[in-house]
Amino acid sequence: MAREQEAAVERRAWKKPAGFLGPLLLLLSVPLQALAADPLPSWNDGPVKQSIIGFVTRATTEGGPGFIPPEERIATFDNDGTLWQEQPVVQGAFLLEQVKARVKEDASLAKQQPFKAVLEGDLALLSTMEEPELMALAGATHQGKTQEEFAREARAFFQSARHPKLGVPYTQLVYAPMLELLQYLRAHGFQTWISSGGGMDFMRVVSEDLYGVPPQQVIGSSLKEKFDDAGGHPVLRREARLDHVNDKAGKPVGIEQHIGRRPVFAAGNVRSGGDIQMLQYTQEQPRAGFTLLIHHDDAEREFAYEEKNDASLKAAREGGWTVVSMRQDWKRIFPGGR
Repeated sequence: MAREQEAAVERRAWKKPAGFLGPLLLLLSVPLQALAADPLPSWNDGPVKQSIIGFVTRATTEGGPGFIPPEERIATFDNDGTLWQEQPVVQGAFLLEQVKARVKEDASLAKQQPFKAVLEGDLALLSTMEEPELMALAGATHQGKTQEEFAREARAFFQSARHPKLGVPYTQLVYAPMLELLQYLRAHGFQTWISSGGGMDFMRVVSEDLYGVPPQQVIGSSLKEKFDDAGGHPVLRREARLDHVNDKAGKPVGIEQHIGRRPVFAAGNVRSGGDIQMLQYTQEQPRAGFTLLIHHDDAEREFAYEEKNDASLKAAREGGWTVVSMRQDWKRIFPGGR
């Protein structure tokens, strides 16, 4: 009976038009008057929460020294480890399924790289890959597929895949405090953008439903594409060549290419130093921007991990960035509790 009830809940969660809206709907179910009294209810009261509210207040107080014109209120967010969990990297789990499907179609691929290494190392290997390696694997796996075909496969993954440890859909593992922050910023005239090292097309499948960020406001790593007339039915096909790696120094480049303005608010996380340059780029401007760094230090409710060289926390100390301790600063991590 319990399993039947669980299945019924899942069917309701995935029924259109709700799509992937589970976490966002949970957030929006909070009474508006409660959000007005406390716009960040999943954040513990303290210096971090007050610094965010203080920045937004100054930025939107016309005539004040910290006022930012609405057209300049650009906020960029990393995705993996900043808006949702990254142990394992979600796109890595998706690519593993795609590799297995390709090998099922052509068994000889199991002896070829990178397929052989992925199959032998499974998710453990994929979790250690840098963004260029993941995107190269994406190219090898999806070469020749149309954007529509890729989107269908990504949607099917999100509807069926479960986190290997937590046992729930990846779409339920977005961070409740960050959903609140996105909504809080938008309510005060900020444009919210995703600027992630992950695959741009992969994130665009769910960004609007999960975060309220439309696909045209997602910046990420990408493969080259080519136009195919397809007998009068034009499509874009993916190639096995990297176009842009939106990680580390590539993030400011991607932001400039897609937005054309420096962010005045940026959020990243401690993992591989991938967000340092985006945060530095946001901070160093005539009007100092707000920089937020998520530190994964909650092994009980999520995961605890550090960078080998401590580069992000060192940069945060030097730059005076606001560092979020998930253990101390967040009342809850996921929308469903926990």
